[in-house]
Amino acid sequence: MAVAVEVDRLVKVYKGGTRALDGISFEVEEGEIFGLIGPNGAGKTTTLRIVATLLQPTSGTVAVFGVDVTEDPGKVREMIGYLPEDAGAYRNLTGYEFLRFVASFRAESKPELEDMLSRAEKISALGESLRKRVKTYSKGMLRRLLVAASLMHTPRLAILDEPTTGLDVVNAIRIRDIIRSYARHEGVTVLLSSHNMLEVEYLCDRVAIIHRGRIVAMGAPEDLKNKHGAPNLEKVFVEVTGGGALS
Repeated sequence: MAVAVEVDRLVKVYKGGTRALDGISFEVEEGEIFGLIGPNGAGKTTTLRIVATLLQPTSGTVAVFGVDVTEDPGKVREMIGYLPEDAGAYRNLTGYEFLRFVASFRAESKPELEDMLSRAEKISALGESLRKRVKTYSKGMLRRLLVAASLMHTPRLAILDEPTTGLDVVNAIRIRDIIRSYARHEGVTVLLSSHNMLEVEYLCDRVAIIHRGRIVAMGAPEDLKNKHGAPNLEKVFVEVTGGGALS
């Protein structure tokens, strides 16, 4: 199976000397759902931003389908969809207008744009609410709209930062199902972050647990639980970090 993302000895040091990443390495296989999990401040978002070409690494390399993110960021951006944790939408546009606006940057023809919008309608499942202004949306509705905007062009790699953060159970399940469906049926590779370790047990094929900028465990959720004799990934985290804080 092809390698979708290759991260090799990645280091990121911010101004002031804060070492957000301390030499992490991992690979994501094509078609896989791979999760970066750990507490807030562990380095998950920094990693995703580097893969998405939004941050420059201090050292180390990252390649997306063989393309180095620092040498050819434009080509990488053509292959990805990116959903930041704090993403927003233009409040005075309707949901449909917002999706059309986003699609216009990707589509090369009117038929392609209409195909994207059709997919976005199905992904969001917002129905007639797409005709309402974004400022009237609940948090769950907004997140569904943003997930649709990230996936409607069927990227080769979807980079999702805390995709269900702050959502109620119903909306969180809906978004998890959308992500899983796109990975399984559309061939989209997914790299996501979450501090919700129980959630990624359901969603991810493999996970890397990050603690203080380092990967302290990696593998399939079931394999990690079996290896550490733990009932869930939260217990694995406590085991491999010696009781590090979860938030």
